[in-house]
Amino acid sequence: MRGAVIYGARDIRFEERDDPKIIEPTDAIIRLSATCVCGSDLWPYRGIEPVQGPAPMGHEYVGIVEEVGRDVREIKPGQFVIGSFFASDNTCEICQAGYQSSCIHRELMGTIGTQAELARVPLADGTLVATPDLPPADLIPGFLAASDVLGTGWFGAVAAEVGPGKTVAVVGDGAVGLLAVLAARHLGAERIIAMSRHVPRQKLALEFGATDIVEERGGEGVGRIKELTSGLGAHSVIEAVGTQESMMQAIRSTRPGGHVGYVGVAHGVELPGEEIFFSHVHLHGGPAPVRRFLPELVDLIWKREIDPGKVFDLPLPLDQVAEGYRAMDERRAIKALLWP
Repeated sequence: MRGAVIYGARDIRFEERDDPKIIEPTDAIIRLSATCVCGSDLWPYRGIEPVQGPAPMGHEYVGIVEEVGRDVREIKPGQFVIGSFFASDNTCEICQAGYQSSCIHRELMGTIGTQAELARVPLADGTLVATPDLPPADLIPGFLAASDVLGTGWFGAVAAEVGPGKTVAVVGDGAVGLLAVLAARHLGAERIIAMSRHVPRQKLALEFGATDIVEERGGEGVGRIKELTSGLGAHSVIEAVGTQESMMQAIRSTRPGGHVGYVGVAHGVELPGEEIFFSHVHLHGGPAPVRRFLPELVDLIWKREIDPGKVFDLPLPLDQVAEGYRAMDERRAIKALLWP
């Protein structure tokens, strides 16, 4: 098969890779119907994370099951399935508590690489969720979004205790931030403030349910949130970037007693203990337990109650994966969809 491989900073190649095989009896092999480039893929692409290349890339995936191991009971060949970026057994105590991304048997799909024609999915029964039937083509982007960015934005909203009557601010206008807006709207937020400087992203945020746009960043951005909330700050703030500036902007935009849900992959973030102590702000986040939300999200997409696939604004054939990385790195695209 062919797939994406990173050799170093800004060096993505599409080349022949070994076909995946069943290794453990709980594995499944899927043929990808669609995959994509994630904002977190840009950290190694930019050289911010060290690259031990050559290494396969990609952790978002939907596809048709081709083969299953002898111990797989629920997932069947021929099904259309969606999985998370962490494989999980969905049965351990941590999974049962709703934190499948910290499963005691978890495996990171990014080390397997799903920007490819085929992929091995460990712990198939715990990881994969099947649709009721083979979906029409126009729903596939939405299901692909559920594999990571929708589930991550959803977790950000849940971690931030979004709910009816609340004012929500979203720091970050990438795919995760935009889908956090969608999640906040679905969860009943009264007011949703999207922090964005980019007109196409602002438009999509408004389409997803944002009521206000704030273009300022840092201290000025915090000031604008306070102005919009009678000087108090938002009840719920979702941090979807992962930098020092974005995290402090989120915390300082939150009222005392409010909640921050942080889902941006943290790079160089250090929290000032005394400020946090006196803020009375709740912090909760981390790698999203996407598997917790997948059954609900699959149902909402299948019934066409939400359309998260709109975050994909650059469809490309899989063999042009390097252009997908370039376009997202240069902010010419929100999210690149790759069709095998």
